[in-house]
Amino acid sequence: MRANVNLFWILTGFFAIVAVIYAYWTWVDQGDPGIEWAGTVAVSLAAVLSAFIAFYLGRVHKAQGAELPEDRLDANIDDGDAELGFFSPWSWWPVLLAAAIALTFLGIAIGFWLAFFAAPIALIFLAGWVYEYYRGNFAR
Repeated sequence: MRANVNLFWILTGFFAIVAVIYAYWTWVDQGDPGIEWAGTVAVSLAAVLSAFIAFYLGRVHKAQGAELPEDRLDANIDDGDAELGFFSPWSWWPVLLAAAIALTFLGIAIGFWLAFFAAPIALIFLAGWVYEYYRGNFAR
């Protein structure tokens, strides 16, 4: 985590320097006098966001009181291997849910009437995926 904190502080400095250079460059531009505020604010906010993340990770690193396996030179690959959860390799519910959500967003973009038909289908597929192990052959 220490490497991540250092990386985000470096990014903060980089974005801050780029924001100053960008503001100066657009101010000096001969065609349009004045600072171009949209880009200056965007790059400045990227610096602020990097600083927020660096500060948060630094506080978490200090509060843990221990090094992560990624920070130790003598760590093995298995030391950082966490349990990610249980996933069904045979389940079709995620595919159907993704198709229904895609159809819902397509309906919002093209014709709102399509979203009225696709949204309930997406809810049915979501319920099917959530309750997959509560019925049928795999009920527990």
